[in-house]
Amino acid sequence: MKDIPQRLLKCVKQALPRSAKMCIWLIKIILPLSLLVRLLQYYGIVDYLAEFLHPLFNLVGLPGAAAIVFITSAFLPLYAAIAVMTSLAITLREATILTLMCLLAHNLPVECAVTKKTGSSFIGMFALRVVMAFVVAIFLNLILPPNDTPFMQTIAAVNDTSIAGVLEAWLRSSLSLVVTIVLIVTGLMILQRMLTEFHLVEVISRPLRPLMKVFGLPPSSPFLWIVGNLVGLAYGGAIIADMVEEGKLSLDDSNAVNHHLAISHSLLEDTLLFVALGINLWIIVGTRLLFAIIVVWGRRLIVTRHFSFKNKISIFNKRSYVKK
Repeated sequence: MKDIPQRLLKCVKQALPRSAKMCIWLIKIILPLSLLVRLLQYYGIVDYLAEFLHPLFNLVGLPGAAAIVFITSAFLPLYAAIAVMTSLAITLREATILTLMCLLAHNLPVECAVTKKTGSSFIGMFALRVVMAFVVAIFLNLILPPNDTPFMQTIAAVNDTSIAGVLEAWLRSSLSLVVTIVLIVTGLMILQRMLTEFHLVEVISRPLRPLMKVFGLPPSSPFLWIVGNLVGLAYGGAIIADMVEEGKLSLDDSNAVNHHLAISHSLLEDTLLFVALGINLWIIVGTRLLFAIIVVWGRRLIVTRHFSFKNKISIFNKRSYVKK
């Protein structure tokens, strides 16, 4: 007990350098991207793109300009999409739908490559996440009530007629976003170190076993579920791959975990980021978990029927051979 303060201080000291490195990396992505979007808006390019893509995104209750956010999200880390999204003049309802789309489909080249190492198809996971992003968006567009409240109300409108006004709005919004990200990332890094230092992940994983049954996941998955929701799919995938190599997890079980985490991962960090921007906590968490359950149980049903059909064909062929 006496060494607890020292161990806590150790966690902070270990987390701060890593946090600083991560924040610098994120700022290098966020500032240029958000400035680019502001300038594209100023010169009317966003309006042109929005008009072209409006029919597609209108199906899910979003303006065509939302395509920029979604495309950015699909190929880059989530922070890049946040930088672009906070540069658009959209409502809170639209931001909520777009948030869930980005949470389901972000950083796909990296994250799908990670899941490929643990038994899942790269193309299959890529397609699953993009398709489910639109399915979830359609679902939210149907159930969310009308809400014209502006998203990020404290940020100045981007329709300023002067380039100086555009730059001022970009600077103020970027400063607010950077401060939010630094606080959240630093806090999460310290928390992760504390959980590791005091071996709390293993302790937390035991009571979650009944919940894994509801999720349709194997009994060995609580630890993986916690890791995937604490450190994300890219880092959590490395742990899953290690367990597969050591024979502690079958490829079928790892595939089930991958399908769940594809829809719902980084629940702590991602949720905090968007809640800090004004998105409803329960909509984020509830929607992701609901569709993660649907995807995993749907996959199990398809796999079961597939093998059942193959077995019937095999039995039929054997009977035909015997008759001959």
